[in-house]
Amino acid sequence: MVRPQAVTVLDATLRDGLQIEPAIVPTGVKAALAEKLIAAGLKQLEIGSFVNPKKVPQMADTDDLLRRLQTHENDGVELFTLVFNRKGAERAADAGAKNIKLVISASEGHSRANSDAPIAQATERLLAAADCARDHGIRFDITTAVSFICPFDGITAADDLVEVLRPFVDAGAHGIGIADTIGNANPTLVRTNTSAVLEAFPDHPLNLHLHDTYNFGMANVIAALELGVASFDSAMGGLGGCPFAPGAAGNIGTDDLVHLLHREGVATGIDVEALAEVREPLIAAVGHELSSSLSQIPAVPAAFGGGVTSASAPAAHEGAGR
Repeated sequence: MVRPQAVTVLDATLRDGLQIEPAIVPTGVKAALAEKLIAAGLKQLEIGSFVNPKKVPQMADTDDLLRRLQTHENDGVELFTLVFNRKGAERAADAGAKNIKLVISASEGHSRANSDAPIAQATERLLAAADCARDHGIRFDITTAVSFICPFDGITAADDLVEVLRPFVDAGAHGIGIADTIGNANPTLVRTNTSAVLEAFPDHPLNLHLHDTYNFGMANVIAALELGVASFDSAMGGLGGCPFAPGAAGNIGTDDLVHLLHREGVATGIDVEALAEVREPLIAAVGHELSSSLSQIPAVPAAFGGGVTSASAPAAHEGAGR
């Protein structure tokens, strides 16, 4: 595979970054953070999830937030929300969603913890959500949680991962996402499972969602780049984690990811200095410091990855990106 010259970064601060925070961030504050991320050049944002507000109260305002930000879709910004069943898809449709992600666990243990159901039953629920999305003209992607390692069942076999994805690809999923939910994958495992998905579904854009529990996140980015992966999820400052996956730390930081890609000569279309302006209001919103490397460093000189790279970012969903 040829390493991509440009990569799409999907920022998940407003969903994955905030869903595990004890503080309930007001909708207006979320919208202001989104405006800053968009101003920095981000073209894809994951802004929330249509889930039970009693279980994840941090996401209870997703419909309102989506409506506040939808004008940006006229300028090429894509807004994503997560959906776990048909009811969630119906709520997304009512809110005017254009893009949703369906999330299925790649292991039985995580499926029972995350969705209170074995994979087969969770798949049925999500296929009903896929039907709803198609009925409303909503594009849907499929993402597998614990695509590499599960906190309950251990290493996820590549063949099992492919078979969990297959029903959704057959149902018309546009893109595929594979997630290292607990941040425990290493580059060898990333290469093994990612390669299997790329070989099984070569015509579907692939996105990688990485957490950074053991500081392998950026090494895993490099491993995926070498396979041709051109789309990555991240969250500003390394926020995030899964409330139903014991041991999960934060996402790879959007700031760290963009810095790494620029140092590697890979374009993102994102301005590092403008991205840094998100940190202070984000810290104020969550009430604590951030964990990304760049959040600990005052500034990055342009010669070492600051600013925007000379190449432009890829169009959304181009090539191997999502």
